[in-house]
Amino acid sequence: MIRKKRERTRFLILHFWFVVIGILFFGLHLSYSQNVEDLTQNNVIVRLRFSGPIGPISARYIISGIEQANNLKAQFLVLEMDTPGGLDESMRDIIKAILNSSIPVVTYVYPSGARAASAGVFIMFASHIAAMAPGTNIGAAHPVSIGGNALDTVMKDKVTNDAAAYIKSLAHRRNRNEEWAEKAVRKSVSVTETEALTLGVIDLVAGSLEELLQKLDKREVKIDDHQLILQTASVKVKNYDMSPTQRFLYLLTNPNIAYILLMLGIYGLFFELQNPGAIFPGVIGGISLILAFYSLQMLPVNYAGLALIILGIIMFILEVKIMSHGLLTIGGIASLFFGSLLLFESPLPFFRPSIVLLGLVAVVTALFFALIVSLGIRAHLRKPTTGKEGLVGETGITQDVLSPYGMVLVSGELWSAESIVGEIKKNENVKVLEVKGMVLKVKKV
Repeated sequence: MIRKKRERTRFLILHFWFVVIGILFFGLHLSYSQNVEDLTQNNVIVRLRFSGPIGPISARYIISGIEQANNLKAQFLVLEMDTPGGLDESMRDIIKAILNSSIPVVTYVYPSGARAASAGVFIMFASHIAAMAPGTNIGAAHPVSIGGNALDTVMKDKVTNDAAAYIKSLAHRRNRNEEWAEKAVRKSVSVTETEALTLGVIDLVAGSLEELLQKLDKREVKIDDHQLILQTASVKVKNYDMSPTQRFLYLLTNPNIAYILLMLGIYGLFFELQNPGAIFPGVIGGISLILAFYSLQMLPVNYAGLALIILGIIMFILEVKIMSHGLLTIGGIASLFFGSLLLFESPLPFFRPSIVLLGLVAVVTALFFALIVSLGIRAHLRKPTTGKEGLVGETGITQDVLSPYGMVLVSGELWSAESIVGEIKKNENVKVLEVKGMVLKVKKV
């Protein structure tokens, strides 16, 4: 009877929680639906803010923002951008999302001092409306090989012609200056915001988002085959920023962070192998190495540089095991430094780690392993302090006459001894010169 009551109680509790969870989900659904409806009714726009090189993570953020704005049925989307360029594949993914958007996309080079270079130029030309803030510039869209490998003439012409045709098609679609767009690709020309407005590269110049919205009011925008008239008098701005996960992943694409993680991973595993069971260095090293591999797949990595870094670490490990009088350490430092220089070989500065960071890592590594080598040499040269070898050089007192054999007291222990300089009387001080088997070779002090 008691068992049945317990089962019935559990059954009721379980159903109670199912009902509670169902109500919560239903409430969240209503809240989200109401939120979307309110945003739509209140004439909302979505604002994205991005600064940095174009890559897989930044492309994912911008594309998800465009999808979010379309789902909310926002009036239009504003992308505030400051970029030196980036990866061609990521740029094309962003452009596809813009071209297939059912709402207008306004790309705004902001704030003052920002730029839209390389891949940023293509994104500007793909946008329904292109705007710039005072003190900004646009241009320099000539394609380069991010891996640092020089392209042959035929391949270089193919890449350049492809990029030129692509940007001309975008300029034609948005009724912008096709001639200048081609020059930006073939001759890397760059202009200020006022020159861009005069040349028909952009649509307007605005010093702030508020001014931009004022200038967009009553403006006609063509979406596919129909015209939209923007109404920005009482518009509400909804910011769509990077999530913490996206920010973290974007941080990992920084070559400086990737290099630091790689070195932490290598050193962590090195210390774990040198001191098995320490655990902490191994855990930190393993996590850092996995994060470094994720970062490296997002960056143009030269595997010759990675091989040189690994070779340098191997030399450091061998120096600890083998006495090379510093030669392996010197070779390891040189291998580590040159490997670091080659690791992210790219003509684009935002795909290379800081030379200051590389020099700092090389110096710290050199000092650390120089310390280890010096301690190893001192350990080898240090006089033994335990065992039979530790008795050499110690003094003792004879317990009887050594003629030449007898007993001596050394370090509180009685030993058989042999005098090598003639007879030694009892209670004389002697010094141990050698240990042969269980017999000490001594002489009178």
